[in-house]
Amino acid sequence: AALSGTLQAGSWLLLLMPPYETWECRPDTDSLRWSDCAQPIPTPQFAQHLKRTLSRDPQTLLWRQHQPFCWPSYPSRERWRPATGEPQPEQAAILSRLLEMPPGVATVIAARGRGKSALAGQFISQMAGTAIVTAPAKAATDILAAFAGERFCFMAPDALLSSEARADWLVVDEAAALPAPLLLQLVSRFPRILLITTVQGYEGTGRGFLLKFCARFPQLHRFTLCQPVRWAPGCPLENIVSEALIFDDEAFAQTPQGEIAISAFYQQAWGETPALPRAVYQLLSGAHYRTSPLDLRRMMDAPGQHFLQATTKNRVAGALWLVEEGGLSAELSRAVWCGFRRPRGNLVAQSLAAHGSDPLAATLVGRRVSRIAVHPARQREGIGQQLIACACVQAAQCDYLSVSFGYTPELWRFWQRCGFVLVRMGNHREASSGCYTAMALLPLSDAGKRLAQQEHRRLRRDADILTQWNGEAIPLAALGEQALNDEDWRELVGFAFAHRPLLTSLGCLHRLLQYSALPLPALRGRLEEKASDAELCARLHISGRKALLALQRAQAAQALIALDAGRTQRLRDVMPGGGDHAG
Repeated sequence: AALSGTLQAGSWLLLLMPPYETWECRPDTDSLRWSDCAQPIPTPQFAQHLKRTLSRDPQTLLWRQHQPFCWPSYPSRERWRPATGEPQPEQAAILSRLLEMPPGVATVIAARGRGKSALAGQFISQMAGTAIVTAPAKAATDILAAFAGERFCFMAPDALLSSEARADWLVVDEAAALPAPLLLQLVSRFPRILLITTVQGYEGTGRGFLLKFCARFPQLHRFTLCQPVRWAPGCPLENIVSEALIFDDEAFAQTPQGEIAISAFYQQAWGETPALPRAVYQLLSGAHYRTSPLDLRRMMDAPGQHFLQATTKNRVAGALWLVEEGGLSAELSRAVWCGFRRPRGNLVAQSLAAHGSDPLAATLVGRRVSRIAVHPARQREGIGQQLIACACVQAAQCDYLSVSFGYTPELWRFWQRCGFVLVRMGNHREASSGCYTAMALLPLSDAGKRLAQQEHRRLRRDADILTQWNGEAIPLAALGEQALNDEDWRELVGFAFAHRPLLTSLGCLHRLLQYSALPLPALRGRLEEKASDAELCARLHISGRKALLALQRAQAAQALIALDAGRTQRLRDVMPGGGDHAG
């Protein structure tokens, strides 16, 4: 997808394929990027899908080895007219409307290559007032910046939210890649807002943004760019890439009507009834930001994937995608807990060990919710909860379902209604989303219940400390227990004598400082004074973060030994390698 976007008009994209007859059986080295497998795996579903797509396309030249070359007769195509730097007719019409727009919200929506970013830059360069630009990543605004010139002013979403910055306009590039709650906060800060987004392709989230978020603004000024700027209309390369990577989002075109039926489907459906998984993928990618072609490849061929669909007659109204996690050996789980190992995959399972209190947490078996979506026209009907309930039945042999998400009150209410228990809150906002990462479990076995209760209680013990650290309340009742318990001691030894991160250990380190009479300047400076690493390095005359962290670990060890040297040594003895890895 990215490579095809680099070609100039009039170019050819040449793909050297594996042997056609054995393609489905050959290990695909690209699978190492997305399969979470240690070795390349065959990718039969994607190979068959791409072969079908290429063979059906009338403007694709397919030359098979050991077969005669045949040059097909292509239809005449419209000539490409290079952009001159001046606004195209569509852009000029929108520019004039924007320059006269009263306070409110406007959107410019288009497929890739239609000149959205150029239009926004031209608008900033011509407007009478001031503008601030924000986007999930500054690198994505290069074209906008080039057209805006010296009037370009960028602020990351999280920095903008925490600032008092004001301007006449807020311009949000790739707005669909930001969570709706964050967008709403940004929109409320400015009198005029321009939201730019891609309705298809790997850059945006498509109709989900258009139908759900924009519906909040009844007086919305909606603009669309249809004519491509970077290539001629009807470009065969754009068409074949869109078809191969399922960039179109026609799953949102019509409302699914009627009764809901929930059923599972499997990866083989891509070869047997491809319209079904295609519609599911369109719904999931249209509803989720950060969806990329790697997700399509993962959905088609990665092991350990599970899918549920909510259908009405022939249409998909909802979908759920889960991924198998956990089941690590006790030795590997302990090594993850200590911070010595980070095996592939297992996002939540690893986090439960690496950031939680139980060294054996990653031995439990779970299924993580990777994606869930309901068609905007069928939301608020409990379809998402029905999908989760069916997933629980299907995963009855597992210990839990899990989910990791950018925390917003609205999202958390949904997961709570489904029965999930909050077990972790991150300690910094993601720059791209402006949200803290939250993790939650829905226990299915006795072991899963014990783990969920233990981690939920730990989060409640740390709630006041995390609230102070994050500057945002944790959505649960804090426990007032400040005594060092067995879990604290184990975690503290893991920090002092292994590689557990400082921010993972915030709660128990705060409690240690309350019990210790030692000065511990590297720890107290960071945790009690919230001094930056640079400030502490200068104050303590040490060089770099690595040396500072080593000193903080050494001071934690000093405090533990002063409190109870025997207990400290016993806990060190049961750690992998005897706890001789600090530093």
